[in-house]
Amino acid sequence: MNHLRPGGRNGLASTETRDPIGYLVAGLNRVAQADLLDRVGLRKQTEQAVFSVTRAGFTALTKAGRTFSRSGSRGAAGARPTAAVDTGVFDLTPTEDEQMLVDVVSEFAAEVLRPAAAEADHACAAPDAMLKASLEIGLPILGLPEAVGGISAERSAMAGTLVAEALAHGDMGLAVAALSPGSVATAIGLWGTDEQQQTYLPAFTGDDVPAAAIALNEPAVLADVLAPRTTATRVPDGYRLDGVKSLVARGAEAELFIVGADLGGSPALFLVESGAEGLSVESDPTMGVRAAAMTRLALDGVTVPEHALLGAADGTTYTELVRLSRLAWCALAVGTAQAVLDYVTPYVKDRHAFGEPIAHRQSVAFMVADIAIELQAMRLLTYRAAARAAAGKDFSREVALARQVCAEKGMKIGLDGVQLLGGHGFVKEHPVERWYRDLRSIGIMEGTVLV
Repeated sequence: MNHLRPGGRNGLASTETRDPIGYLVAGLNRVAQADLLDRVGLRKQTEQAVFSVTRAGFTALTKAGRTFSRSGSRGAAGARPTAAVDTGVFDLTPTEDEQMLVDVVSEFAAEVLRPAAAEADHACAAPDAMLKASLEIGLPILGLPEAVGGISAERSAMAGTLVAEALAHGDMGLAVAALSPGSVATAIGLWGTDEQQQTYLPAFTGDDVPAAAIALNEPAVLADVLAPRTTATRVPDGYRLDGVKSLVARGAEAELFIVGADLGGSPALFLVESGAEGLSVESDPTMGVRAAAMTRLALDGVTVPEHALLGAADGTTYTELVRLSRLAWCALAVGTAQAVLDYVTPYVKDRHAFGEPIAHRQSVAFMVADIAIELQAMRLLTYRAAARAAAGKDFSREVALARQVCAEKGMKIGLDGVQLLGGHGFVKEHPVERWYRDLRSIGIMEGTVLV
């Protein structure tokens, strides 16, 4: 796999100059040596855990959750990861640590996510054992700086992109479910004040990581994510939030939300704990990404303190989160599209019609070739945007191009995958129909995950 880097950093990494990703890789290697996959009982499909929560048809108040203890200096800047080093060399070669990271996460996706995907899609929920295993391999702390308990000494947008792609190769819905808590932690690490970081991040760097979600989507006709209809009104004690958010991953179990709302004409982000009065959640099963247990979040006069505002109130933080979220969805699209290509290529070689493999037909061979070409374009555009984001450069143009291509071509790849399987593409015996449904979400989803 080729990775787009803003600078050449190839060769072996010493203990003094090791890439920050290397520290996570070292931890993952220890996990692998401890036979994590066997210990959680997920190597065999017959040992899959019982699914929990988020069945269709519930409406309830959000659970009270834990009490996040507040400390630190109000309004202080907080710790921020530094931008990745940019030598000005355009390099497509992954570093040793990056490749090791991808290899470990890819094994996790193949051994854990892929076998559980079909049942998770049917149940609209991820198995508890899978979610716990995703915590053990360090997903929640991937985007956090070392100063607050993470593993990144520099911005890890590229590492996050590679991880999201590798997970989506197993299953996009389960990838979203696993990445959602870490996305909230990453957002707090990027824009949280010292008080916010000291209040919330210890929970994500500890052993009992809470479910958490980013809520930006809204169930409205012609909804524009950059112009939310959910409102934030200043009140004496802080802000009052009113509105409805849709497509909120794992909302039924989430203990912390990042909610987007209009504040005086500019979009802003607010940290909302699940125990807030006036907050309720309803199941919202979707066509694709079903394993992420999508829900609808209603905010009816929810009051949050003044220090719940995350980042700037002028819309800049909100816009940056939208861009990083779109980058994450592009990475998920690349991983799922790769899964389609990997599945249909041997299929068309093994499937015979009229005495020969259907791959011998030009219409079939050209369709597979088109998938490979479009997939590579999706990957390169996504990596380019991720590299600029990691280097602290403006990546608005790059992520817009990546999202446009991934939304359009990703959906086409899913459609072509179903078409290449013929009647088999229409049945759940083969996973391509699920990947097709998942890929249709790329142009719709906003928020939920980020890198």
